[in-house]
Amino acid sequence: MSATAYGNRGAALEMLINHTNEVYRARGWAVVTKRPTPVAIVRTKGTRILSAYLEAKSTVDYEGVYHGRSLQFEAKSTRETRRFPLSNFHEHQIEHMRACLQQGAVVFAIVEFTRVDERLYVPGKLILDAWDRWKAGGKASIPREDLEEQCYRIRSGRGVAVDYLAVVDELLHQTA
Repeated sequence: MSATAYGNRGAALEMLINHTNEVYRARGWAVVTKRPTPVAIVRTKGTRILSAYLEAKSTVDYEGVYHGRSLQFEAKSTRETRRFPLSNFHEHQIEHMRACLQQGAVVFAIVEFTRVDERLYVPGKLILDAWDRWKAGGKASIPREDLEEQCYRIRSGRGVAVDYLAVVDELLHQTA
């Protein structure tokens, strides 16, 4: 797989989430935005960027607020079908997720399994626990069985393709 294809593997998922977030905002349900990657531009020609580099490590892909609660989440795509590789995350993302979870934020990942056209809401705690086990010498992925037991399928509905707030609602009502 080329570097370009590898880097753009989640672009379709992000487009769906961006549209979902526009609908959520228009309906007054939530305000969620895509965080820009901090890039320093070195050289341009007209409106074309010829050279740039990552200026700083980013946090998560999306952040926002829903019913007074902070939302912090990543969007990840994989061609795997039987597991979700933890190598899709970076250490600084994990630490950001951990800090936000400790402050009471709703932290999760939307994981898309492209080969089976399925999107899952993966709770932040599951990601952090799996990451900690991996760094202690355990498996470098979350097995499909664990995902099926501990995650939630994100369906389309209410006029959006990736209605992740339906899952957030369900989870917030469980803890209320």
